[in-house]
Amino acid sequence: MSHLRHGAEGSFEPVLVMVMLVFALVYLRGWVSVRSNCLGRTQAWHACSFLVGLLLIWIAVASPLSALDHELLTVHMLKHLLLMTVAPPLIWLGEPVRAWSQGLPRFGRRARGVAFCWPVIIRIGKALAWPEVCWLAAAATLVGWHIPAVFTLAMHSAGWHFVEQSSFLLTGLLFWWPVIQPWPSVLRPGLSMILYLFFATLPCDILSAFLVFCDRVVYPAYLSSSHLFGFTALEDQQCAAALMWTCVTFVYLVAGAILAMRLLSPQKPLGTKLVPAVLHVDAAPPNVHQRLETF
Repeated sequence: MSHLRHGAEGSFEPVLVMVMLVFALVYLRGWVSVRSNCLGRTQAWHACSFLVGLLLIWIAVASPLSALDHELLTVHMLKHLLLMTVAPPLIWLGEPVRAWSQGLPRFGRRARGVAFCWPVIIRIGKALAWPEVCWLAAAATLVGWHIPAVFTLAMHSAGWHFVEQSSFLLTGLLFWWPVIQPWPSVLRPGLSMILYLFFATLPCDILSAFLVFCDRVVYPAYLSSSHLFGFTALEDQQCAAALMWTCVTFVYLVAGAILAMRLLSPQKPLGTKLVPAVLHVDAAPPNVHQRLETF
């Protein structure tokens, strides 16, 4: 059944690759425009960060490695970590909103400007930016998809597996937004963000500890797998849990250390003085849609 699921899922891969290529091309077009017009301080590492983030997403969803997720829980867990923990901060560090604002064709910029003026879009955007919403969405996604019954459903259905991977990526992006605060954000991360990261480790720690110390295989789908590299199903489960525990702790610790250094630094965060006030919804003038068309 898992081989059939993977074969059906392969039909999504060309579409995903094309979407990522379009995102990359639009980003690079906008990044070159920003650099040439001196609209803001953007450096080469921004582009590298964004492209590496896209590469990690491709590895998780469309590379030959992704084909092994129905054989090893460790590979399955690695995909989750790439989509939720590693790729999203790299994407936001690339300042994609700034680049896409310049990279879209004129009709795309016009449509974006009109959409950003809709009250419904403004309210939804503000609600999704609340750290509480971001934290709860990420925690619910992590815990929900690791419930054995839900996990099995995603393993045996290409459609649900696509939904699972998409939810990990989207909630990962949502989770990291208040931490990275990319353009057009201008707020300086506070002490609350360090606590935000600390409490975010708790669901991962609890889930990891349960999988590591459990004396039975929690996900029956891996009982009949080929046991690559000589792993038994139980050893595979313990390795996957240890990987999640280590990776999440390390990434969050690094992010917390960087935030602490920024808090102790007297300098303002990069781009604070360079962000056009026109893109701040709660301070936007009545003719904001006309000015957004100029991007």
